[in-house]
Amino acid sequence: MSARRLYNATLMGALALLVHLCMVDLAICSSNFTDQLALLSFKSSIKNDPNNVLSNWTKETNFCGWAGVLCSRRRQRVTSLKLRNMGLEGTISPHVGNLSFLQLLDLSNNSFYGHLTNEIGHLRRLKTLYLFRNMLEGNIPLGLHHCQRLEVISLAGNKFSGRIPKELSTMPSLRFLALGRNKLIGTIPPSFGNISSLEVLGLEMNHIYGNVPTELAQLPNLNLIDLAVNYLTGPIPPAIFNKTSMVQIGLNFNAFPGNLPTNNGIFLPNTTGKMVYSNHRLHPEYYNIEFLFLDHNQLTGNIPSSLSNSSKLAVLFLGANLFTGPVPRHLGDLKHLEHLVLTRNQLTNEPGSIELSFLTDLTNCTSLVVLSMKQNKLSGTLPNSVGNLSNSLKMLSVSENQLIGTIPKEIGSLRNLTLLSLAANNLNGNIPSTLGEIKSLQRLYLGGNNFHGSIPNEICLLSNLGELYAEQNKLSGSIPSCIENLRGLQVMKLCQNKLTFIPSSLWNLETLRLLNLSFNSLGGSLDPNIRPSRVLEIMDLSWNQISGSISRVIGSFQSLTSLNLSRNSFSGPIPNTMGNLITLDFLDLSHNNLSGQIPKSLEALSHIQYMNFSCNKLVGEIPNEGPFMNLTSRSFMENEALCGNPILKVPPCASNSSEKSMIKINLRYILPIIVLMLIFSIGVYIVKRNHGNNVQSQNLIDLYATTEHIMISYLELQRATDGFCEANLLGVGSYGSVYKGALSDGTIVAVKVLNLQLEGAFRSFDVECKVLRTTRHRNLVGVITTCSNPELRALVLQYMSNGSLEMWLYSQNSCLNLLQRIGIMIDVALALEYLHYGQLEPVVHCDLKPSNVLLDEDMVAHVADFGIAKILAENKTATQTRTLGTIGYIAPEYGSEGRVSTNGDIYSYGVMLLETFTRKKPTDEMFSAEINLRQWVSTSLPNKIMEIVDDGLLRMQNGSDVVTSESILLAILELGLECTSDIPTERSDIKKVLVKLNKIRKQLLHIQSI
Repeated sequence: MSARRLYNATLMGALALLVHLCMVDLAICSSNFTDQLALLSFKSSIKNDPNNVLSNWTKETNFCGWAGVLCSRRRQRVTSLKLRNMGLEGTISPHVGNLSFLQLLDLSNNSFYGHLTNEIGHLRRLKTLYLFRNMLEGNIPLGLHHCQRLEVISLAGNKFSGRIPKELSTMPSLRFLALGRNKLIGTIPPSFGNISSLEVLGLEMNHIYGNVPTELAQLPNLNLIDLAVNYLTGPIPPAIFNKTSMVQIGLNFNAFPGNLPTNNGIFLPNTTGKMVYSNHRLHPEYYNIEFLFLDHNQLTGNIPSSLSNSSKLAVLFLGANLFTGPVPRHLGDLKHLEHLVLTRNQLTNEPGSIELSFLTDLTNCTSLVVLSMKQNKLSGTLPNSVGNLSNSLKMLSVSENQLIGTIPKEIGSLRNLTLLSLAANNLNGNIPSTLGEIKSLQRLYLGGNNFHGSIPNEICLLSNLGELYAEQNKLSGSIPSCIENLRGLQVMKLCQNKLTFIPSSLWNLETLRLLNLSFNSLGGSLDPNIRPSRVLEIMDLSWNQISGSISRVIGSFQSLTSLNLSRNSFSGPIPNTMGNLITLDFLDLSHNNLSGQIPKSLEALSHIQYMNFSCNKLVGEIPNEGPFMNLTSRSFMENEALCGNPILKVPPCASNSSEKSMIKINLRYILPIIVLMLIFSIGVYIVKRNHGNNVQSQNLIDLYATTEHIMISYLELQRATDGFCEANLLGVGSYGSVYKGALSDGTIVAVKVLNLQLEGAFRSFDVECKVLRTTRHRNLVGVITTCSNPELRALVLQYMSNGSLEMWLYSQNSCLNLLQRIGIMIDVALALEYLHYGQLEPVVHCDLKPSNVLLDEDMVAHVADFGIAKILAENKTATQTRTLGTIGYIAPEYGSEGRVSTNGDIYSYGVMLLETFTRKKPTDEMFSAEINLRQWVSTSLPNKIMEIVDDGLLRMQNGSDVVTSESILLAILELGLECTSDIPTERSDIKKVLVKLNKIRKQLLHIQSI
């Protein structure tokens, strides 16, 4: 080849190489530009960046140097986007799917919302996806399964709904799948048993139902499964307990029945290194089972002794089941055990053993921190060996069992205890002084036993004690004068004992929030110079023998909400300073020797709901403003010379008019009283003649009854209810019991007898009488009369033969059809309309729930139980209260602020509306802080309505009815959601609710007539 030809060939080759290199650079440049655009698009979807994390994400800088971005060295392509815990708020841009070299995407613990883009499935190189703890919603994108290299998927702690995609089971490398704490519904796909690489499966706190697929138990590498807080049923696959790779099992808060496997192969030790889950990460360790959560299910039978084969078991939760038999002594072989919780079962002691022998065995568990056995059927004594339990023990609870004997003095050896609960047993003897050696103790519960003797002075050594409960015992003597040494004490409840003296040092406790010394034998007088408390909220000294005057200093107790000094021997005037207790809502000074006038300063107590000055020596005019406008004669009876409004059954006060006018006024009011007293005396004489002295004071005529009401004695009520026998018991409520009775004329009645030992019972009776005597409506339970004497408060009510709405909803033998349920809710709405708008002063029921809706023989609903109702003063739309209704039905503003208004009843009505058609209580175990009844219904509308409606209701409809009734059910549940808005002003008022319900019923009747 000539030199020229060689030169040309070399030149052409060089040019070709240069062109090739330029093409490669252009491709790289183009790809890099794609990544940059994708990242900038991602940034544009961020609405809030409080920490300015993305401040250097600009076109002027290389994106590989941007915060949270990591690139490959050679190609300069984005391989990692990590922005965890940055406080970012916004949506995830679909352009993130263009980061085609991305292997790690970590946006966890931020505030991303909206749907997870389906373009995420374009990330074919993605191995790790962390999006936990955000606010993402909608379905989990099906395109995710296209990311076949994915090893870790963590979407926990979001708001994802819909079903669990079975397509995830096609991912061959998946080791870690965390979908817990979302709103997923449906069953666990059995195909998940095909993911042979799976090591961690987290589906906790969703709405998953059905069985646990047996295929999961066959996964060879599974070491953590968490299915807690769902609706899973059916037997637990036994093979799960035999997996040598298993580290943690979480099946708690479900509905698993049956026994645990008792074979000796359960929980074998692991000999192979596995990856375990901790802090959302996988770590290599050598483990066998360490954490076992099976509590809050329906498991039965004995606790298997084979649990002791799990030599590394650290946490064992078996509480809230139906386990029987003794506590296995082999649990003492678990050397690493830290938490043992067996509460709320039916466990018993070892047959023939006087002591709780299993406690002796547990002394071998030297790492034990928590031991709780409360609410079982354990009998026998505490062994002396209890003092040999772990030095690490912080919580020991064996309350609500059947223990006998004394507390061993050795218990003082448990120096690191912070909680000791021995309450509600049959323990006796003295409280051991060695308790003072447990210097770390913060909560001590000894109530409901038979302890006697004095409270040992050594209690004062517990410098960290915050709560002291020793109520319902036989303790005597003085409260130790050294009690002031308990500088952190917040609660002291020593009621129902035989204590005789309150030391003045007690009032030096600056942190005390609750003090209850009622039902003792306390004498002497209160220190007139007691130190005013800024934090004390509840003080109850009732039913004692305290004398002397009420200190003016009490008016300086800035946070006091409840003050009960009744049933003592206090004398002298009521201090004017009590008018300064602006937070007070309960005041009882009855049954003392107080004299002078009722201070007019008490009119300033705007939050007060109950006041009682009866049975004293008070004189003068009863104040008539503020809270006194709502009181009844019950609050002032049996005083020396009170005067005021005749409605309070006291004479009018003298005026400056002429003597003649005074005589006319006096005659006008005194003559009827004289006549009534004469009639009353004749009635007492007749009853005494007929029944003898054994019914003395039992037939006091109802103080609240109008002339329309019949009069009935306690003796008649006894006869009507066969001595209030249990066979006639209809139900038990917050303040008493309801019995079925038959009056002498054959009338069937319901007799509501209040338990006067309960705090608030007198107030409940007064409130209910006040409401019922001024209301008359077809859909309210009617009062026939009341019976009141020093030992009894009873309401005689209309008998409702068809029980309560709650009974009809949850009885296996009863079921209401669609039309009946709508009719009942209309009846309740009519009652509410009358209470809210049918009177001068609106009445707020405050405790609407299915058990307070009663049905007569025609299935007409009647609202009952006005024990905590509130009457709003004229032109007033709300008031404050400390008394709460029933958990689950309480409006948010009612529970958090004590704010009572008609809007609160609407909220309760809305909850009851949702419950009536879903047959799910708001307190059902499926609900938690993350999901409540309202949210569960809301996420199911409109497409999944038939999945949440009561199955019993659907069974009563034929096929065509189900289809045509779906729109009816949707309208009802949407109305329930309107009524349960968290914002009170957004709730429909009851008039609008009635209009909508009547329209729905009319539509249903039209459908059924076709």
